[in-house]
Amino acid sequence: MQTQFDITQLARPEIAEAERVLRKCVHCGFCLATCPTYVLLGDERDSPRGRIYMIKEMLESGAAADAATVRHIDRCLSCLSCMTTCPSGVDYMHLVDHARGHIAQSYRRPVFERVLRRMLAVLLPRPGLFRVAVLAARGGALLGQFLPGIPGALMRLSLRPVQAPSWVDRPRTIAAQGGVRRKRVALLNGCVQKVLAPEINEASARLLARHGCEVVVVRGAGCCGALSLHQGERAAAESWARANIEAYLAEHRRQPLDAVISNASGCGTMLKDYGVLFRDRPEVAESAGEVAGLARDISEIMADLRPLKAVGVAKLRVAYHGACSMRHGQKLHEGPKALLAEAGFEVREALDGHLCCGSAGAYNILQSALAGRMLTRKVETLEQTESDVIATGNIGCMVQIASGTHIPVVHTAELLDWATGGAPPAALAARPLAR
Repeated sequence: MQTQFDITQLARPEIAEAERVLRKCVHCGFCLATCPTYVLLGDERDSPRGRIYMIKEMLESGAAADAATVRHIDRCLSCLSCMTTCPSGVDYMHLVDHARGHIAQSYRRPVFERVLRRMLAVLLPRPGLFRVAVLAARGGALLGQFLPGIPGALMRLSLRPVQAPSWVDRPRTIAAQGGVRRKRVALLNGCVQKVLAPEINEASARLLARHGCEVVVVRGAGCCGALSLHQGERAAAESWARANIEAYLAEHRRQPLDAVISNASGCGTMLKDYGVLFRDRPEVAESAGEVAGLARDISEIMADLRPLKAVGVAKLRVAYHGACSMRHGQKLHEGPKALLAEAGFEVREALDGHLCCGSAGAYNILQSALAGRMLTRKVETLEQTESDVIATGNIGCMVQIASGTHIPVVHTAELLDWATGGAPPAALAARPLAR
């Protein structure tokens, strides 16, 4: 793709990098068939190729983003399926994040959108505030079942069970079991996940300890920053990321860590990208790269710790949903399925496994109509597998898919914990398996 940036624009590192990405696009169109919004809407502007053109024009002009460009970029899930498909290696992930930053700085959204985005940016990364907000919204929550659009999406979220702080939320060290410490790892226990599904962190800590890991919950670590970054709020994203970098490096210097573990693939993708996030900040770039180098999804570390100490549980049919941030962001797909099969489960996969369920961080709130259509398609194909349970490695996907199906939805780590001696996942006890 030809570009027309002037020398003044190219003096800015972020524009120079955007030009490098843009020039890689050869207009081939391979991305169209794997883009969830293009598949649904059939509009070139709602495809990666179309968005790349609009981003190019927006950045070259240097002017404020227009409403049409904002609408089509807002519809992008950042699912990164296009990057898996692209034969030219276009770095769409960082290009669209840069575009969102430009939009945040140059475009004044309608009042309702500004308030909603600010509310999400303040509440979701802060478990204490989020827990209070969800509980406070319970009064009118039942109306959410009947209201369309954003109001309904927000109200339905407040119907989710809200748990008290878990024992694994507090800074602590969980000893390795079996008398031999094979690895020492830090567990990122997230923000929204603490409120909606703390059992995932508990299962993860048990699973890791049972297989010889000393698990550290580090003081000062929190939100990974992805939510802020994907809303164009780079400064806020860097603030969250810096706090994590400082916390994990302090622990690593005190006593070396073998890995920083994420059990939410969206967070894991962000952690692994810290080096890129701070590449133009010499004062933190090296530290950011070091933490990014330690970042691992829990499925990666469990693959290193094999063989699993399976004790034998019901041979359930498990439909594995590869979260986009896992499959496309981290290029991890076969590994989690192999672990589930080794644990004794019969693993199945939906026909449209490469397409997004519509969760995508806060997308199912900000673009609830489109997300609902994606959910309907995803649930239909998952149910066609005739499975007993759906497993995935991301809390957002779990919440989204569970809202549309009768099949219990659990985290992969919960199933592995159960199969190796832990308690059955709570979702299986709450929603008996249908045969």
